[in-house]
Amino acid sequence: MTFPEWTKPGAYGAVGGAIVASVLGFTWGGWTTAGNAQDMAQALATEQVTMAMVPVCLNASAADPERAAKLATLKDTSSFNRRKAMMDTGWATFPGSEKPNRDLAVACIEGLELDGS
Repeated sequence: MTFPEWTKPGAYGAVGGAIVASVLGFTWGGWTTAGNAQDMAQALATEQVTMAMVPVCLNASAADPERAAKLATLKDTSSFNRRKAMMDTGWATFPGSEKPNRDLAVACIEGLELDGS
């Protein structure tokens, strides 16, 4: 079977166009792979749950009878060690969990506005 002469350049053009479309789609077009989309969704969900739990952390700090002493400790602690100090207060623990959450500790520190900001 013989193909017309235009078949070879047409096939090259179709393959080249598909490659260019794919490259442009993934770099500028916002396309993503299923695995990357799932990672992004998980990160967003984790961030949103953490932000939703900040009021619980702030309420726990307000209800703590040792609040003044713990806040003084947090204020006196360097910013580098402040997250660990917040985790030690017990305020950054999700209800039903035994261990404090690092992301919640950081968000709760920001919510307490310890630096006066």
